[in-house]
Amino acid sequence: MWGNESMEKENRSANFYDVIRERRSARSYDPSIKITEEEIKELLEEAMLAPSRTNLNPWRFMVFTNPAEKAKLLPIAFGQQQVVDASAVIVVLGDMEAYTAANDDHINQRAVDAGFMTNEIKDILSNSVKGYYESASEQSKKESQMLDGGLVAMQLMLAAKARGYDTVPMLGYSVEQFRKEFNVPENLVNILMIAVGKANGPAYPTVRRGVDEVIYWNGTWITANN
Repeated sequence: MWGNESMEKENRSANFYDVIRERRSARSYDPSIKITEEEIKELLEEAMLAPSRTNLNPWRFMVFTNPAEKAKLLPIAFGQQQVVDASAVIVVLGDMEAYTAANDDHINQRAVDAGFMTNEIKDILSNSVKGYYESASEQSKKESQMLDGGLVAMQLMLAAKARGYDTVPMLGYSVEQFRKEFNVPENLVNILMIAVGKANGPAYPTVRRGVDEVIYWNGTWITANN
């Protein structure tokens, strides 16, 4: 069953508050549901509207839709069936080579061409990025990757839910085996894996702490209720 244009347009108008309240992690998927390559591209374009540090767009994505390739993920993901049954598995990675003035200049030149930025501002930003990242540690860069990757992953899951798809974020897989199996370049950092498709049934409901248990107002640290 392939998504049609009218359904896509209908899902794009989904109420934001319904999307954030109805999104749950689904671990059982209907294997008969397929997602087109074009729709996956659109999902990723929507996800990439997420912010990233100094707008360096460090995200990279490995997308698995082919059944034979998804089957390779099964032992890597410790036998979690969703990697086989979901319509697609998207692995979010971060490019450590994104933290350069050249990349910043490449991205911001597009902003200049679009009339969003002057060349003078572009040069100021490029010099700023160069000055900061030339002295930044690898650990600091990796921490930025985790933050930026988390932001783009959450936006991807919400965009999928707005279109009527379900997702589950997955940290439970062997990064070492994954990198070896798919020859992941050294400059790419693994962040997480996301299964995308149509759940076989409602995902298990979950609960959260009450908001008053997790807020500390104006710098005052008061022990929250257990």
